[in-house]
Formats: sequence, C-alpha cells, structure tokens
Amino acid sequence: MSLYVESELNRFTELRRRLIDDYPDLDDEALFDTLEGATNLKEAVGELIRSALSDEALEAGLKLRIDEMKERLARFQATAQSKRTFALQVMEETGLEKLVEPDFTVSVRAGPCSLVVVDEQQIPEDYWRPQPPRLDRKAALDAIARGQQVPGATLSNARVVLSVRRK
Repeated sequence: MSLYVESELNRFTELRRRLIDDYPDLDDEALFDTLEGATNLKEAVGELIRSALSDEALEAGLKLRIDEMKERLARFQATAQSKRTFALQVMEETGLEKLVEPDFTVSVRAGPCSLVVVDEQQIPEDYWRPQPPRLDRKAALDAIARGQQVPGATLSNARVVLSVRRK
C-alpha cells in the first residue's frame, strides 16, 4: 500500500508498546495524545484516503470515457453493418455477383441455413439444455432482514467498514 503509512504504523505500534510497558498506569486518553504528538500516523492515513479519493475520481472518469467509447463503437458497428446490408441489396437488385477491387473482393453467395422454430412444444427433450438453478442472494438477504427464516442461510456479523464523507 503505502510505505509511509506502514512506517508510521510501525512507529506508532512500537511507541505504544514501549509507553504501555514503561507507564502501565497511563490512561487511554493520555496514551493516544502522546502517540498522536509523537507520530504522523493520522496525517499518513489522511494522505492515503486523499490518494484513494483521487483514484476513485479517476476511476469514475475512466468509466464514463469507456461508456462513451462503447457507444461510439456501437455506432461504428451499426454504420458498417448498414453499409454492408445496402451493398448486398444493390448487388442483388443489379445482379452483380462479384466485385474485384485492388484492396478487396466482394461476392454474393448463399449463406448457411438457420433454424426456424415453428412450435417449441413439439421439439424433443434431447434438444433442450437444462439450466442449473441459481441462488437469488438478494431475495434471501431481504427475507432474512424482514425476519423470515431461510433454511441454510443466515446473516453474517457486521464488518467494520471505512466511511469517507466529502465536505
């Protein structure tokens, strides 16, 4: 992560251990006031959080840019397909079966046959793929949160989380 934070954490931990060993009757408030004055741990953690916030801002910007580029890619794909479809239509209408150009050759030919399903009910079981059931985790979590019993599932203990509010 951050060598600076790790270094300050080690200094804080070692100094805390020494203070507790040397002054066993030292109250928690005095201990933490002394540690705060003797180390830069709070500042180091603050810098780490600022760096994380900066990374998150870059992540958000990059996601937006990726979404924009995906939209642009989809437009290029649609335009290319539209042009190919129109070229096929022109070649079929005019009877032009082959066009040889210096950089490409295009020809009209019969494509492969595709499946047309007339009545799904009549198709034998051999042609169906069974789908394994999947756990709906959200539904199970919501049910337990409402006080319902869900056999085989329970809630975990709450985890300690880091909350960062921006001013």
